[in-house]
Amino acid sequence: MYKYETHLHTSPVSDCAQVDVEEQLRFYKSLGFDGVFITNHFLDGNISISSERSYEEKIAFYFSDYEQGVKTGKEIGIKVFCGVELSYGGTDFLVYGLDKDWFLAHPEIMNMSKRRELSFMMDEGALVIQAHPFREAGYIDHIRLFPRSVHGVEIVNGCRKDEENEIATYYARHYSLLAFAGSDNHTGKAQRKLAGMSFEQPILDLSDFITKVKAGQGAIFTMINE
Repeated sequence: MYKYETHLHTSPVSDCAQVDVEEQLRFYKSLGFDGVFITNHFLDGNISISSERSYEEKIAFYFSDYEQGVKTGKEIGIKVFCGVELSYGGTDFLVYGLDKDWFLAHPEIMNMSKRRELSFMMDEGALVIQAHPFREAGYIDHIRLFPRSVHGVEIVNGCRKDEENEIATYYARHYSLLAFAGSDNHTGKAQRKLAGMSFEQPILDLSDFITKVKAGQGAIFTMINE
């Protein structure tokens, strides 16, 4: 089986990440992962760039970690794919399948309601997964669910409590949503519980990943980092 991390943050783009791209990739390489998806917080989330910078400057900064990751990945032998984590008041969504050129061409997304933005991205071919849908934290006013605006949900998130993941599993089953998993790793080798998706055949590109996930060919896996 080929193992992939689907929810990963890196410094400096994600302001809450504690390790950089190279450290993250070397960690996953040491564990035998075949690839990772870098899913840093987008411009609507915890990104470490001034709000006064232009949209184009923000996008260039946002994709800088991913672009460095591709170079490092080739050097050390691990695949690196692009993802995005959108935010809305503590409610987060993982988006796969849209690249830098797409975001540069669509600055209007910053003025859309989140529901409209998600639907637009899905129409454009993206895979949309609600991350940790039942996460509770002091900065989250209330839980928001978007069952008609996503393809699936994380039913296993490596940073969330078991009961939160269990409720997400029930939620996904009730609404016939795709079941998904990721570590939400911000800390590199300090991340104890890891989760992701495995496949019988390697992921060739983002289109291949989306096709396989929608076809139910991915299997959720978890592991403990000792």
